[in-house]
Amino acid sequence: MIAFVSGTVAALAPDTAVVEVGGVGMAVQCTPNTLSTLRLGKPAKLATSLVVREDSLTLYGFVDDDERQVFELLQTASGVGPRLAQAMLAVHTPDALRRAIAAGDEKALIAVPGIGKKGAQKLLLELKDRLGAPVGAPAVGAPVTQGWRDQLHAALIGLGYATREADEAVSAVAPQAEAAGGTPQVGQLLKAALQTLNRAR
Repeated sequence: MIAFVSGTVAALAPDTAVVEVGGVGMAVQCTPNTLSTLRLGKPAKLATSLVVREDSLTLYGFVDDDERQVFELLQTASGVGPRLAQAMLAVHTPDALRRAIAAGDEKALIAVPGIGKKGAQKLLLELKDRLGAPVGAPAVGAPVTQGWRDQLHAALIGLGYATREADEAVSAVAPQAEAAGGTPQVGQLLKAALQTLNRAR
């Protein structure tokens, strides 16, 4: 198993980072929250989980070991593959997922694309004793009440967009952030900002 990759960030895309390790570019599937912590040309270290299939080897990357562990534990539930597990971590931090499971919060799980009411009920039953208790304060991807503009702007610059493009994208998603009631999630806003930039090109 590849436990982590450490090297220079060679490329960034909406769902992938390429980290140069010993002259080899390792493509790592990441959530927007994880990508927002990376910068082109800068050193990075990502905890990783290698998913082996008959026709592919896919490396998933995470900001820390806790996020990777939750990613792997989520897949012990029936019907949860790596893509759905990653989608869950794109919407919620590990601790937010632990709190949702512990509280039986169906709505939190239904907020994840690909999970319906029945699926949420099933996951609550299967994961109840697997994720453990919340371990700390909200981390990357948790609701941010201040500074979301700065975080989003920095993430877009890190993805290689010009300052002007980043400014316009931040302005474009501002109504969505305000509609979130003062608790916008930077990861979700990044997805929306990238969509507006792709349409503009």
